[in-house]
Amino acid sequence: MKQIISLLLFSLSSCLAVVAQRKQQVFFTDVNNFWVAYDSIRSTTDSLKQIQYIKKLYIDKGTPGLRAFMEVRAYTPQEWVSSIRQHPRFWDSIRPNTWRAKAAVRQIEPALKKLKKLYPALRPASIYFTIGALRSGGTVKDSLVLIGTELAIGTATTDVSEFSKNKSAFLTRHYKSEPSQNIVPLNIHEYVHTQEKASGSTLLGQALNEGVCDFVTECVTGKTMPLPYMTYGPKHEQELKEKFKAQLFSPYYGNWFYNQESDDPNHVPDLGYYMGYAICKTYYQQAKNKQQAIKELIELDFANSDATEAFLTKTHYYVEPINKAQLLQAYESNRPVVSSITPAIPSDGYLDANVKEIRVEFSRPMGPSRSLDLGPDAGGKTPVVGSTPFSADKKSFAYKVNLKPGQTYDLILMGFMEDGGFRSLDGYPLKPYRLTFKTK
Repeated sequence: MKQIISLLLFSLSSCLAVVAQRKQQVFFTDVNNFWVAYDSIRSTTDSLKQIQYIKKLYIDKGTPGLRAFMEVRAYTPQEWVSSIRQHPRFWDSIRPNTWRAKAAVRQIEPALKKLKKLYPALRPASIYFTIGALRSGGTVKDSLVLIGTELAIGTATTDVSEFSKNKSAFLTRHYKSEPSQNIVPLNIHEYVHTQEKASGSTLLGQALNEGVCDFVTECVTGKTMPLPYMTYGPKHEQELKEKFKAQLFSPYYGNWFYNQESDDPNHVPDLGYYMGYAICKTYYQQAKNKQQAIKELIELDFANSDATEAFLTKTHYYVEPINKAQLLQAYESNRPVVSSITPAIPSDGYLDANVKEIRVEFSRPMGPSRSLDLGPDAGGKTPVVGSTPFSADKKSFAYKVNLKPGQTYDLILMGFMEDGGFRSLDGYPLKPYRLTFKTK
């Protein structure tokens, strides 16, 4: 009898293990719910009702993936409604393509099995196809892969005519690459992210963080990531290596990553992905134990600068030794500074309240992005009411101000900002400049 009970228990545990292995990994519920909400939103022009519809029919019914996506990308009901109201032709054109995501499941699951073979320590993760507001094609949170289907699925016929010039240019390039054909590499790339420890704290760390995912994806699919940086990178690698080396240890990497929008028709975004990929591939090709190399790549602590610098040395990607102190010094010397303010702040710190414009001059030609923060003595108030374009030489612009008598103003021009910040044309962030004065 004991043998029979033991056999039954063994059989039950085996069945449960099989069920666990077959547990659903890919979810599309949010895509279905979005379009229900979309139809309701388009049925009325009442903005309050539209907000209610997106909340009730999409957000409130959302999967754990949608909730995580909203948290990671700070999506709001208002943002979705605004996008639907402003870009109806886009949403109508992308809608048929979003259903294609379901067909990708049959391709994703075999790829995940191959990934497991390459990296036996692979932890399970769930993949959620959601719909965002065009700010992320894919990201992760803990063990969740979060896909922005409106960016991940699309074709060259997608209507992007309603967007700004820069946004339209980016989306045109993006959809011409036929992202709907690349859904498996995207998912594998993001799945590998769920296995990693943390994002990078420097340009080198973040390049390795993303490059590992691209390289492992290539090992799984047998193909490089089908993105512009993978075409441009090999043809310009020597030039890129030197530029990358100069900024290796910078905590700012906005000119290497997540920089899709540009008014330059020849702009190639995300070249940091390629640099990380090239470093990882160099290491893998030298490794005698390939599976161990994959393990080391995935388990590298990207936030630990000592670990990433030691890894770079081990790869021999740069033949000559890296002089970190020298590179850091050169990097700081290349950062632009505010060279003058007009009118100049008098020695007593008081500025005439009748001043209507404050002109800022920089030491180097600047890119278009800006960021102004309030200093500790600002008291929550800013005198800035507008600004002028940059001068022809890109070295100055002016803030339009409305000054009031008897006030203290405290402003900080920022360089290190995720969503912008003052930067030179070649990508070096401004050294912060504090502009503080009182009015008579």
